[in-house]
Amino acid sequence: MSGRVRAATLAAAAALLLAGCPRPAPFGPVQGMPVVRVGVVVDQPSSDFSATGQYRVLGPDGAIVAVVDAGATWRVEPGDDPASLRLVRPDRPDPVQLPAPVSVVPYQPADLVVIGGRRYRGDATVTRGSTGITIVNRVPLEWYVASVTTAELGMRAPEARQAVLAQTVASRTFALHFRGRREALGFDVYATVADQVYPGADAEKPEITAATRGTYGQVLLWHGQPIEAIYHSACGWSTEAADQVFRNGPALPYLRAVSDRYGPGPRDYYCSAAPSFRWTETWDRATLNAVLARTLPAALGAAAANLGRVTDIAVTRTTPSGRVAELVVTTTSGTFTVASYQVRDVLRPAPDRQLASTLFQLHVEKAGGEVSNVVAAGAGAGHGVGMCQWGAVGRSRAGEGYRQILATYYPGTNLERLY
Repeated sequence: MSGRVRAATLAAAAALLLAGCPRPAPFGPVQGMPVVRVGVVVDQPSSDFSATGQYRVLGPDGAIVAVVDAGATWRVEPGDDPASLRLVRPDRPDPVQLPAPVSVVPYQPADLVVIGGRRYRGDATVTRGSTGITIVNRVPLEWYVASVTTAELGMRAPEARQAVLAQTVASRTFALHFRGRREALGFDVYATVADQVYPGADAEKPEITAATRGTYGQVLLWHGQPIEAIYHSACGWSTEAADQVFRNGPALPYLRAVSDRYGPGPRDYYCSAAPSFRWTETWDRATLNAVLARTLPAALGAAAANLGRVTDIAVTRTTPSGRVAELVVTTTSGTFTVASYQVRDVLRPAPDRQLASTLFQLHVEKAGGEVSNVVAAGAGAGHGVGMCQWGAVGRSRAGEGYRQILATYYPGTNLERLY
């Protein structure tokens, strides 16, 4: 999932937090702590692995294939058949063919595995994807949460600490919700915005680890099960129900619209400090035609391959919170309907940047029977479902505790400690 919030005064916030928080001890023994499997390399032509200390390479039966010194890097790629791997060792010119999966296990629990140059806690499993190789990091859940929270919310000043605590619970719950649900892929969660951004051990910060310890084992439950605790950067004024945003998504009682307003003023919203609280994007005739000529075929397929010139673009349906549920683009070659989950990818401000959110209004100018200029006046960032991260920051600054923040954005859930 992408809900990344960055502080404008990062260095100052870091100094304040470091001054106010003792340097945390490790989480301790992992007995009883769940392990989450993270796909850190997924279906790639090749990758490499090593460790910061001496490590073992194990075959699928658990037998030791090799004992390897710290820092010695092996390259791995698909083998000659769909069930094998080819490993190139630094001390041998000839590759080794092994059946998948292969495990990479440090001798000392404190040592880290290194995958593609990034360091990770726990161990790793190398297997075959559909066309390439997949490397899965098996990491104790609390260390996963500490890394994810740093990437997804980041360092915060002391008055926003309750938002950080809320994020640790949401990230832990999200991971537990998806444990075992992607068994066909061989892991639980992606390490990217497809789920939660997980950069590994190098992203850990002492103050974030301390916050993770502060909610150790705490999870949001609905009917006794971990919820799908999704979140986003900034809602703009209100979150939205999951079934209004996601394609074929179920109506989840704990993922419903929640207002972020606290007063009558135009900026009296908890997420108003977000850089994306209000935004505008503009496309002139040439830019709009160029963008849609690329993005519409990617979203709609061959039907939009010969787009022609844009003669109209209009929002034809919105969700209860005002997000765009349907966008219709009319061109000299036809009319094309864009669904809510496609809007941010289709109406891109730049090739490498999605539209911030679907909470916007369009202002369209025409000349000579074609669209000459389009302005999107929008609010917020992200999909708008679940916890609003900047809203959580605002609520923390207003004195709300993390339990209250979580109860607001995930109504009806129970916060319990599972281990």
